[in-house]
Amino acid sequence: MSAVTSARPRPLRFAAFVMNTTGHIIQGTWRRPTACQTDFNDLEHWVRLAQLLERGRFDAIFFADVVGLYAPYRGDERKYFEAGLQVPSNDPSVLASALAYVTEHLGIAFTASILQEHPFNFARRVSTLDHASKGRVAWNIVTNYLPNASRNFGLDGLTKHDERYVWADEYVEVTYKLWEGSWEEDALRQDRAAGIHADYDKVHRINHEGPRYKVEGPHLVSPSPQRTPLLFQAGASEAGRTFAARNAEAVFIQSPNLAAVARDTADIRSRAIRAGRLPEDIKFFQGLYIVPGSTEGEARRKAAELDEWIDYDAQLSHFAGALGIDFGHEDLDTPVGELTTEGVQSIIGWIKDLVPDRPATLRDVAHYTASNSRIVGTPEQIADELARWQAAGIDGVNLVNAEIPASYEDFADHVAPVLQKRGLMQREYAEGTLRHKLFGRGDRLPDRHPAARYRRAFAPQPA
Repeated sequence: MSAVTSARPRPLRFAAFVMNTTGHIIQGTWRRPTACQTDFNDLEHWVRLAQLLERGRFDAIFFADVVGLYAPYRGDERKYFEAGLQVPSNDPSVLASALAYVTEHLGIAFTASILQEHPFNFARRVSTLDHASKGRVAWNIVTNYLPNASRNFGLDGLTKHDERYVWADEYVEVTYKLWEGSWEEDALRQDRAAGIHADYDKVHRINHEGPRYKVEGPHLVSPSPQRTPLLFQAGASEAGRTFAARNAEAVFIQSPNLAAVARDTADIRSRAIRAGRLPEDIKFFQGLYIVPGSTEGEARRKAAELDEWIDYDAQLSHFAGALGIDFGHEDLDTPVGELTTEGVQSIIGWIKDLVPDRPATLRDVAHYTASNSRIVGTPEQIADELARWQAAGIDGVNLVNAEIPASYEDFADHVAPVLQKRGLMQREYAEGTLRHKLFGRGDRLPDRHPAARYRRAFAPQPA
């Protein structure tokens, strides 16, 4: 056997994809007697989950978030409240320090939009959390695609798509300047004998002036273990991919199949090269939903039982509300080809491909959003399939849940041991920060990352 074919596979990285709410991705399953998603207000719920994930050797817990309601469904937002669909939802970053306290290695990633907080205060909060967690914090950078969220923060409506990424460019520039450039590495002395706590000459104002922000500085927090948190991003548009290629260290993707994974990851990696980075500077996390069973038949029965609890009307409202298209006045069995709703033509093609033997319906759309990228089978079959996803281009999995904690208990108890035996999942954690655990290259961003240009950029330059 050749050295290439006999080489032990690289371990995939695993994050639990959650949200500080009841109904996140798969709608309706919170009604199952064994589901605990309704305990989302209880800190103990999240503490127990974080400890379970660390026992299962997950790399991170990844919190999604939104700061507004989705577009109306049947003319208003009633369905979201009745279904518990991402409302009520709590701020995930508030949980981070508690989860860091009860774990030792688990990464804590949370979503925060450029819309919701001034970059100076956000940078301060993230640095504080990075200190508290000893370097295990990650930021999922998002813009905003919900008009209601824009109005919640004083805007008249949704900022144009590409302009949102221009805004994001300046937002991260401010945070990079604060995290990387404001304090020199040895500025915090804490010299008891000399009575010098910090070296004033090594702490610098950033004096940022841009189209949206004026920030004098300095950063109020001394350098944290990572300085800049590990950077996630999830934009799939043209502008989003370019932004990810420049900035992201981990990209969350929802590619529908292996061919799409190969295409999407290759595209963003090629953009990263053009931005002066290396292809391996970015790790791709595919969203997947896994249903394991001791036999294939048992796994399929479990999947069928879960399907019986799915609220397909809520699934459709989530999908449609994110697109800003109100499908709520249509019957679920309406053929997609008969719809005349403005904007719907862009999705008809791929829905028709899902059910080529009959006219595709809105119910098919809803079912697809609930079962998209679902892997059902024995732990061995799941490991085989994950190896195929890895070969197509992914580096990790953002694991969707139907139930908390059951979805993650099943994975940790039954799937993880098989993956570990094959070398597809870590058996033990590496030491160090989240960045070092994932990349093995130290705690800080590499010099080729755009944030690195601000290191010592604000220090007085020698004559």
